[in-house]
Amino acid sequence: MQLAIKLIFAQVGIDQVIDNGAATSQSIAEGWDKQWLDLLQNNTSNNLYGALTNLGIFFAVGTLLFFMIQFLKDLISYEYTRPISALIWPFIVVVLLSNSGNGTILSNLTLGVRNNVLNAVNQQVVVSADADKIYQQALNMSIAEEVAGSLLRPCQSLTGEQQSRCFDKAAEKVNVLWQKYRETYGNQNWINRLQTKVDNIRDGTGIVSETSFNSLLGSTVQTTIKNFLISLQYAFQNLIEATMLLIALLGPIAVGASLLPVAGKPIFAWLTGFFSIGIAKISFNIIAVLTAAVIVHGPGQNANVDPDLMWFIIFLGILAPILSLLVAAAGGFAVFSAISNTASLVKERI
Repeated sequence: MQLAIKLIFAQVGIDQVIDNGAATSQSIAEGWDKQWLDLLQNNTSNNLYGALTNLGIFFAVGTLLFFMIQFLKDLISYEYTRPISALIWPFIVVVLLSNSGNGTILSNLTLGVRNNVLNAVNQQVVVSADADKIYQQALNMSIAEEVAGSLLRPCQSLTGEQQSRCFDKAAEKVNVLWQKYRETYGNQNWINRLQTKVDNIRDGTGIVSETSFNSLLGSTVQTTIKNFLISLQYAFQNLIEATMLLIALLGPIAVGASLLPVAGKPIFAWLTGFFSIGIAKISFNIIAVLTAAVIVHGPGQNANVDPDLMWFIIFLGILAPILSLLVAAAGGFAVFSAISNTASLVKERI
């Protein structure tokens, strides 16, 4: 779930910015998918993944000497039982690193796990909670006042007829935003509340407290902070994608080094890292969806409240990434233990 949110200023068309933001988000998601295919499946004889596969084969050949020494030692000490079970590792390495030019078995498995397991679970989270709409709506609730404020703020320094005309022009542009929101989310109470506040300021009617007026107009500093924090959470989501791809590219090296006669095989650490990043991605989206749902179904449905949602932006930009990484670390430890115990059990049974 990725979303490009841009703060909207008076000189830019509101509907155009919203549409461009959605198109940009979709384009970036498709770009990551294409990058995965280009690196892990297309022409792997000559691309970066092919070079790293060759490096993994080099490590496998280099560590084969240590493996054979340990194999002969075990053959002398334990007769045949333990050495025969250890022979599974060279077989696994050869199979996983065999490169046909259209991806190795390892790269195809990695791509399959990413698409059919991690991304499938993540997509199920998004679809089941209607997360795209809930998440976008909560973010737009958080920045809607900043958008309106950026349009009304230049009028604050004017007086008389000039200020009235400035408010009228600003309100016309903001009304395009309200219309766009209603087309996307329906006739929500939070949209009506904000529209009423802007209309009261424009018309000079109704009761708009000085605190509420100043809150709506905001400041360029607050706008900059919100913009930075929204960009920060979006950067975190892309960092997760980049990290997952980096770990996938390092898979051949981990496989090649797994012939070392040590208890903790590098391939187990690699699998742990790969699944941990996947857990971080899923955890962040779950946290974001649950928090967004609280906002949309709580203050978003109450026309009488005027919430300050700065905490939500801080939560998404700073706290949610930290929490998702902590959950991923705990989940990664559990995955590593499960893989290690399973490998030991299989080795004993062979």
